[in-house]
Amino acid sequence: MAMNFEQARVNMVENQVRPWEVLDARVLDVLGTVRREDFVAPEHRKLAFADLCLPLGHGEVMMKPVVEGRVLQALELTPNDQVLEIGTGSGFLTACMAKLAGHVTSLDIHADFVTAASQRLAHAGIANVKLEVGEAVSGWQPTGLFDALVVTGAVYQVPQRFLSWLKPGGRLLVVRGESPVQHVLLLTHEGNGRYREESLFETDLPYLKHAEPPRRFVF
Repeated sequence: MAMNFEQARVNMVENQVRPWEVLDARVLDVLGTVRREDFVAPEHRKLAFADLCLPLGHGEVMMKPVVEGRVLQALELTPNDQVLEIGTGSGFLTACMAKLAGHVTSLDIHADFVTAASQRLAHAGIANVKLEVGEAVSGWQPTGLFDALVVTGAVYQVPQRFLSWLKPGGRLLVVRGESPVQHVLLLTHEGNGRYREESLFETDLPYLKHAEPPRRFVF
């Protein structure tokens, strides 16, 4: 029997995302209109709305819908915001942020992710996105500053260079800590090198390349 994707999308928003304290109407609308099933591998289309992290390849995963909802809500994106996403992944969160913000620059270390995301975004009619291939922790460098920066992989410690890419008033959302208990943090640039830190919730995601915990030797 064919799956009713529209009903599954409504159920995802109403029975998963909204009960997890995601009440921002713009965020709920975006999650209810961007076709999540088009941003997953064909073999996972029927799982696109499940409360699961879906595998993407290279040991990476697509975040659960509830986590995506909380992330989008915490960022409080406005139509004029310039956004940097570190970790394009499937391109779904990229698409959602592009609907909420002025422009999204999205970076991924895996060229095949960028190629696939580019095709998915074009199919969805989303044009206010620039995709790049690069390694963010120690290599890639942007040419400007951003109003919001979201990191879709975990870091053991927040790289200082990420903070330096924020405009005054800018927000950095990042997953920090040691698996299996990591914390989603929102850091707000208050000016003069000061950052306000707020812990939002716990999750567990794969680490960015070069942002893993230090190796521990056991004797």
